[in-house]
Formats: sequence, C-alpha cells, structure tokens
Amino acid sequence: MSTHSLFTPFKRPKKAALPGILLTAMMLLTIILTACGGGANNNNSAKGNQALTVAPSPQGDFSKNFNPIAAQPTYGTQGYIFETLLYFNRVNGSIKPWLAEDYKFSDDAKTLTFKLRQNVKWNDGQPFTAEDVVFTLELPKKNPAADTGGLWTWLKDVTMVDAHTVTVTLKQAYTPILWQLGGSTYILPKHVWEKVDDPIKFINDNPVGTGPYKLKSFTPQLVTLAKNDQYWQEGKPQVKEIRVVAFSSNTNAELALSRGEIDWTGLFIPDIDKTFVSKNKDHHHYWFPPSNVIVLYMNLTKAPFNDLKVRQALSYAIDRAQIVKDAENGYTVPASPTGLVLPNEQKYLASEYQNLEFKQDMEKAKQLLESAGFKKGSDGIYAGPDGKKLSFNINVVSGWTDWVTAAQIISKNLKELGIQANVNTIAYNAYFNALQLGTYETSISWTNNGPTPYFLLEGLLHSTRSADIGKAAVSNFERWKDAETDKLLDQYATTTNEDKQKEAIQGIQKIMVEKLPVVPLFYGPTWYEYNSSRFTGWPDKDNAYSVPAPFTYPDAAVTVLNLKPAQ
Repeated sequence: MSTHSLFTPFKRPKKAALPGILLTAMMLLTIILTACGGGANNNNSAKGNQALTVAPSPQGDFSKNFNPIAAQPTYGTQGYIFETLLYFNRVNGSIKPWLAEDYKFSDDAKTLTFKLRQNVKWNDGQPFTAEDVVFTLELPKKNPAADTGGLWTWLKDVTMVDAHTVTVTLKQAYTPILWQLGGSTYILPKHVWEKVDDPIKFINDNPVGTGPYKLKSFTPQLVTLAKNDQYWQEGKPQVKEIRVVAFSSNTNAELALSRGEIDWTGLFIPDIDKTFVSKNKDHHHYWFPPSNVIVLYMNLTKAPFNDLKVRQALSYAIDRAQIVKDAENGYTVPASPTGLVLPNEQKYLASEYQNLEFKQDMEKAKQLLESAGFKKGSDGIYAGPDGKKLSFNINVVSGWTDWVTAAQIISKNLKELGIQANVNTIAYNAYFNALQLGTYETSISWTNNGPTPYFLLEGLLHSTRSADIGKAAVSNFERWKDAETDKLLDQYATTTNEDKQKEAIQGIQKIMVEKLPVVPLFYGPTWYEYNSSRFTGWPDKDNAYSVPAPFTYPDAAVTVLNLKPAQ
C-alpha cells in the first residue's frame, strides 16, 4: 500500500553508494545560504525566516511532477500538499483522524463509512467535500492504469451519502482496505482533476491540495514550499517555509548537516556520534527506529532450500550480532524469529516468544545437516546423498555496501559450517528481476511493512503474492505456498475483531519460527538526523508520533506540523 503513489506498494529508499556529485561547492553553498538565511553561522536569521531546510535521501536532481498518482512524485507532493483521510503511525500502530474525522466498518466488514471534516478548503479556496473523495476513489476504476495496487479488486461501489459522508461497499469482507483507502490514498480536487485528459501523465505543476503547504517555486536543485494560510488545523503549520535541497551523494549532504546548514535529513552516517553529534551535542540528534525486516530469501522451489533442516542449519550458522555490528554500524538489532518488527508490534507478540531470539550455534547447524543426509567432503564442504555439494550464490545489489558486507559475513559463517556460499553482487534491475521471476538461489532483501504485522506477513507469505517460476511474484519471492498460512492471513483480513486478528498473527508467528519460510536477519533502520537549533518538537523514541525519516510520506508532513521555531 502506497506512500510513493496513490495505489502502489510502498518501497523504502535504500542506503546506496551513489556516484557523482550533484552540486559544485559554490552551488551548494549558494542554495544552503539562501535556504538557511546565511548558513551555519547565521542561525538567528534562519529563526526569523522560520524556514526549514530538508535534504531527503540523496537521489540527485528533482523532476518536476506534483501528481500524487505518479510513481515518483516530486518531494512535497504527498502529505505536504495532498492529504489522506486518516493517518496511520507505523511506529506505534495508532490511527489518527485526518481529512476524515471518523470511520466505521459494518458488522459484516463489507461496508466502510467515512465521515469527513467540515470547513476544510482546497488551497484555491474551494470547499473540500465528499464529491472529491468519491472522484478520487473512482479514478482508478475509470483509469485502470492508475490501479496498480488493485484497489478495485476489493471495491464494489463508492457512494456519496451527503456532502460529508462517503460509503465504500466491498465485494467481500477485507478490513486491511482501511489502510489502502484511508492511509495511502491522497485525495484529489474534483474541480481540477475532472478536466484532466490523462491523469497518469498529468504533471500537475500548479498543485491544488488541502495540505499545510503550497508550491512556491521549483528548480531541479531546490523545491520551496510555502505555508497554506487556509489550512484546516488551527494554528498550524508554524514552519512558514520548507526548502528541500537536492543531493546526489551522502558525502555532500553529511557535510552540510554537520555544518548546521540542514535541519533534517535521512542518511547513513558512519560513526555518527563522532562525525555529527559531537559537533553540537545540544542540537545534533538522530534516531533510527526499525522499519522492516531484512531477510535472507531462499528459493523454496529448489533443493536444498525445500528442506526445512537445511533452512534451519543456515539460520543457526549466521552470526547476526556481527552483521549488526560490522555491516550496520550497530545502528540496528537482530530481527525477531517471529517476523514481527519489535518493539513497534509488541502487542501482537505471542507469550511463548517473548524472550525468543536468534543465537548462532554451529554444532546445532552441523547436526541438522547431517541428519538431513549431508556428509562433509575432504574439501570441508557438505554434499548430499546425490553427491551434489552444498554450494550456492547470495545475490545482493552492487553498491549497497551494508548488505554486501552482511552477505560477506554470511558467506564466511557458512564456509565455517561447510557450505560454499558465494556473494554475487549485481545491478539492481538484475537483482530484482531474479527475485520476482524466481531465478535466484538466495538473496538478501527487504520486506514491506504496514500499520500492523499483517501487511508485512501477508506480502511475505500469502500464496497470492507468489507466482510460478518465470512469472513475476508480487512480494512472496521465496514462493512459500501453505494452506494453513493462507487461512490464518485470511482470518485476519475478514474480521474487525481485534482478538481474532491477534490470534491469526500469533499463528503466523508459529509458522515463521517452526517452518522458517525465510531467514530473518536484522531490522532495516529508519535513517533520521536532525538539528534542533532552529526548530523544536522533533519525534524521538520518547515521543514517536510519526515515522521520522524525511522521505516517508505522509509522515514527513506530520513531523513538520509538530515543529515550532526555537525560542
């Protein structure tokens, strides 16, 4: 479910070694000085301007496209200009009313009703009404190319009850639709978009939204957003202007951050306490909450990975503590064997797994392999009864340096056990195609999370997310197909009863622990650094009101709405 487009699955930016330098030193200095009212040594001027300077994950020049349906809309489009009906906090699982002040499922979970806020206006002064919501939700039905998330797989009808009430009728009970409809769909103004011939190709260079900001100016290096004076949240935003600077490398962004020229970014910074925090301990801060589970995918359609004992042996051999320390600089922790993102999803954790954690155990790994019929040869490598050696590739994207290091550690661990695992660094497209088509052996990759464990586990394990070899799987790349798993996931999706949903999630945890469809490795960190000298009210572990990375939407706008100029 989307935060990068209206109806498509969320993909998180990865730490990568990005080539080249986007800005010359003089260009960088000019843009930062403009954005900050004078740079690192002129904080008072910046306070007076109340301008927030943001450097999202370095990805090069901005492209001008303020269409929230686009696969890669320009920074500021989602959350800042266009808003959702509800806000789902994926750190703590809470749901907050947004453009909708209330929602309710029918008893049979086949009807969902939204009550909309009154007195909300589009930034051109026109009133926001149920007509806009109905128009937005029907757009992918009328334009199937926009329905990349399969919204109308579940929807039967969308009806405007009155000016501030919308009812959605489903083809069958499916409660996770609330996240897709309420938390991932950005509402469009009917009076603007009904005149658009092709909503997919529409650049929308004069965006009209309900959000706290309007587009002030655009260049490929700098996007400037100005406060929407008609915004519906009284007294907000207190940040009058946002200036988003483009970078193509972590190095330049990190330098600007350490100098106090950037207020907010999402970077991988080695030795961050020394290189960033120590330069201004009162105001330089970071927080890296877990966002998803990084796993070792094994192609379960191929031997030896279709053998549970082999999967268990691989897991026992891996030194996750070393991976966390050396590959991730100690910024995260080993993942739970249950597949849950902890502590975010603690309330779903089964009592029998409260203290369960992975521990490296080479002797146990050897016992498992030998009980499965493998024998170690004179070269120290195990071979099966058919004489075939335990040898395979671990795919990882070239340039994703943390994952490459993780793969090298796993390879070393498995070599010690008696398995030849070769680190295979390849281009992203080849890597992802292999995952989708099932033409890989093993691969380190991400999982897609949501506001409850269901979304990660359903994407990872439901048979409908898989595909035959040679056909593109949606997200079940390991090709796990299990009737019990599907039944539990469907149990969650067809009820509004939280106890039954929790029961289903705990059943899935048992499958993760005992059957090991994938090997969880560690939690993918949410990269987030900030400078509190100009603005206060930032999210942290004690006040986790949003996912704090500047590249996560609509959370980034929620963060800004909680900021106040420093006194």
